[in-house]
Amino acid sequence: MTITPTQFHDLMLRRRSEIENALDQALPTADTPPPQLHEAMRHSVQAGGKRLRPTLVLAAHELFPSPRNPMPAAVAVECIHSYSLVHDDLPAMDDSTLRRGQPTCHVAYDEATAILVGDALLTLAFQILADSYHDEPTLSVALSRVLSKAAGSAQLIGGQMDDLLAENDPDPDPDLLASIHSRKTAALIIASLEMGALMGERGNDEEFIALTRNMGLSLGQAFQAIDDVLDATALSDQLGKSADQDGPGGKCTLVTYHGLEEAKRIAAQRTEEAKEACRKLGGDHGFLLQLIEWLGSRDH
Repeated sequence: MTITPTQFHDLMLRRRSEIENALDQALPTADTPPPQLHEAMRHSVQAGGKRLRPTLVLAAHELFPSPRNPMPAAVAVECIHSYSLVHDDLPAMDDSTLRRGQPTCHVAYDEATAILVGDALLTLAFQILADSYHDEPTLSVALSRVLSKAAGSAQLIGGQMDDLLAENDPDPDPDLLASIHSRKTAALIIASLEMGALMGERGNDEEFIALTRNMGLSLGQAFQAIDDVLDATALSDQLGKSADQDGPGGKCTLVTYHGLEEAKRIAAQRTEEAKEACRKLGGDHGFLLQLIEWLGSRDH
């Protein structure tokens, strides 16, 4: 089904509101002992953001929907994403002071609290999956396997490790840069789409799931390319986080390695690849196709 830009905008607002409400319900209340930890968890998760990854879970489920509720899986993915941001922002990592328009967790509280917030959100994600899909143990295990693999040492965490090791490298390896982006950024985007697809009516169709993963890889690479461009060209108040950190920080990015125009070309190419894969998936892909298009043209 084709949807208009206005319909897409309205759907994005509605789904973001639904995701925010679900996150509020899933997080411990701020006064749950120890209150500093739980206040800090809420500070980090409820600071806003695009909620891209949980939205992708919902959109992938919508392709061939089933009676299963994809929202708990969407919330679990956002917990993983938020934890990774809290830890990425730490002084020992990217040393960022601004995230989603607010002081980062270690600035608002302290480093030790931020570390524990990340630990708690990582753990909460899998508690949510276990509790929410306990009546379908095969599905619960499948979802946990996809998310844990994406968040593990070979993917998200490994990509972050290689990203740190590549800082200030005078002769960066372009294959390593592509690998970092495929793991640090794309892995969780792939997992979001795969988890949503697994809960749909074609969740047992291996060819469908493989195509979903391919779409996620292209989308994740496009997303990172645009992030690199925006870091070099946008202002902090536009991004909601510290801008122009990659170059001065010695980060190897698509912009620092290939230049701004080539980074833009890569972003456009990967976006088109993701859109083509989305069309091949079939089903009710109108919203997902518009979402990919929107992400490909974003300015923050």
